[in-house]
Formats: sequence, C-alpha cells, structure tokens
Amino acid sequence: MNIRNSTKADLPEILDTYEYARELMRKNGNPTQWGNKFPPMEKILGDIENKTGYVIEDNGVIYGVFAFIIGPDPTYALIEDGAWINDTDEYGTIHRIATNGKSHGVFDACIDFCWSKINNLRIDTHPDNKAMLHLITSRGFQRCGIIYTEDDGTPRIAFQRC
Repeated sequence: MNIRNSTKADLPEILDTYEYARELMRKNGNPTQWGNKFPPMEKILGDIENKTGYVIEDNGVIYGVFAFIIGPDPTYALIEDGAWINDTDEYGTIHRIATNGKSHGVFDACIDFCWSKINNLRIDTHPDNKAMLHLITSRGFQRCGIIYTEDDGTPRIAFQRC
C-alpha cells in the first residue's frame, strides 16, 4: 500500500470512506462517535490544505484516509485519569482514520507510515469503538487516560506509543 497526501480530487472517495466508517460504527454499537456528519467538510479540506491529510491506496484505488499532525495538539493538553508516557518530546497525532472496508491492513499501513516519521505517537478513540480499541492496543499503544474532543467536548480514551 502507498500513502500520499490527499488532494481535492480525492474528495469523492474520502467522503465515501468516511460514510462507510460511520455506518460501520453505527452497526457495531458506536453510533455517537462520528454521528451522521463527522468529520465535517471544513476539517477534511483543512487536512488537505495543511498537508496533514493522507490517503492509503493501492494501484490508484483509495482504501483508507487519516490525518497526521506532528506537533502539539490542543486536544491533548489536558489528560485525566492518567498521564502521557512521554510528555516532553515532540509527538505525532493520528486523527480521523477510516477505511472503506475493501482491503485489510489499512490501520497497520497508517501506523507504520506515521512511526517512520516520528517515534512518539498519540491516538484516541471513543470507549464504544471496540474494533479501534483492539487495533490500537495490538500495535503497542498504551492507555494513558481520558481526553476531550475539541469539537464537542466528549471523552475519548487516549493512547501513546513511544
């Protein structure tokens, strides 16, 4: 699988991927994490414009999407019920990862790519997202505590791998 920055030309496939992910979450007992419209278009366009949005593709077909930001993340400034493993070194944060369900290995490809850029990663997910919780811990991330989203202030379980 190849990973590259997303472009506006990728928008139809990105939007389809996020719709598939929202539907999958609803079917698996997690209807509130992304609701019916997250991520909003302005976030997706911001990821493209800031060169923090990525697509995972193979032979020109997009199978996944995510945002990856290196540097301080305001959402992670406050952590409750725990602490970051490493809170002094620069880190990268993975947000809005989704697959369209047409290929395996999307999460692993994302983690490997991000790890190749910086070996201090953070990620979070909703407590009801059992599939993502399994994927995160299976890749060596450790639970650090609870953070709150900047969008609506809902709690997320935060993880770090360093």
